[in-house]
Amino acid sequence: MVNDRSSAIGQRSLGDPGIRYPLWPPLTTGCPETSTETTSYPVEVDYDYDRVPPELFQQPAGSGLDRWAPLLPPLHAPGLGEGGTPLIELPGDGVHIKDESRNPTWSHKDRLNRVAVSAAAGIGAPGIVVASSGNHGASAAAFAARAGLRCIVLASPAPPAVNTFLRSYGAVVLTVPTEARWPLLRRIVAETGFHPVSNSTTTHTGHAFGPEGYKTVAYEVFAELGVPAAMFVPTGYGELLFGVWKGFAELVRLGLAARTPRLFACEPAAGGPLSRAISQGLPATSVEVGPTSAYGISCAVGGFRATVAVQESAGRALLVDDAEMAAAQRDLGRSGLWCEVSSAAGLAGFRQVREEFDGPVVCVTTSSGFKDIGVGTERPDVLAPEWDVVRRHLRNADIHC
Repeated sequence: MVNDRSSAIGQRSLGDPGIRYPLWPPLTTGCPETSTETTSYPVEVDYDYDRVPPELFQQPAGSGLDRWAPLLPPLHAPGLGEGGTPLIELPGDGVHIKDESRNPTWSHKDRLNRVAVSAAAGIGAPGIVVASSGNHGASAAAFAARAGLRCIVLASPAPPAVNTFLRSYGAVVLTVPTEARWPLLRRIVAETGFHPVSNSTTTHTGHAFGPEGYKTVAYEVFAELGVPAAMFVPTGYGELLFGVWKGFAELVRLGLAARTPRLFACEPAAGGPLSRAISQGLPATSVEVGPTSAYGISCAVGGFRATVAVQESAGRALLVDDAEMAAAQRDLGRSGLWCEVSSAAGLAGFRQVREEFDGPVVCVTTSSGFKDIGVGTERPDVLAPEWDVVRRHLRNADIHC
């Protein structure tokens, strides 16, 4: 059933906001007029904000992104109850965690794929194709299955648990060398008419509609907390970062908020294309990537969306190393929140920034800890069931008996 409450009216170039395109078809390779051989400029969806119902942010929370339909592209595909994730205050740190692991496929990507798969359904594509070995692939496969569309996942070698997850939705999973994924994606699009929901350009543009789904993170935080002083966001290509910024920028435009929060992009120190782009005054760039356990946000290529979000919010791009992320992940677990190590980059970034914020701070955790490499491979030691043995282990854990 098509959700026709959308106020979307077209697509607009981020390279030159004066350049506009019709709403359909979605421009999946960025702005053709402003992009160059070295920099691809994305497009964003534009809206008739005068049509947005004034009571939209006064309604009770609903299930899925449908609650926010006036500020999203048309939702042609059914949802899975995505969104509506909890905001949990940590003891001691004085920060709130927006826990995106509570989405249907246990990651923030469900917000993007509800919208991106809706775009595929909207143009009558027979299926979607995605280059991903993790959260994006699993989420795309789930929403394609829900919409009755075929899904091809071009995967590089992934953790066994994630590989099983991908296949459980009936996707065709093709494991290929990492560098081969994007040429094959472009060829599959050309040969089959499948709709791409992954990036295929020099610097990141990604899907035109998909990041609009991430705006709903900002709407939910605002509905519960108001405008935080700062948000710390795990950052790979920067689509989530941009969506959060745009959501708050729309709240300002609608007269509901006076400002946006400062956005801190938290990238793995092993790469960091956004950090380099900002330090060198570039719209986007690419870097050599070293080894890191944060494979979910380890990106050689950045995108202009992320640059916009940091600069427009007076934020910063931070580089966090594996030890900082592992410590943050461990501490989140001690608070009852098990997240992927990439997800802990936000809290790691917050701890790195030693400044006082005038108001609440939100760190986004993006996915479940079950997505990490090596999860499920440990075999527990079987203890002898004698009390002396059990008591020794309890005492080693500082439990007195």
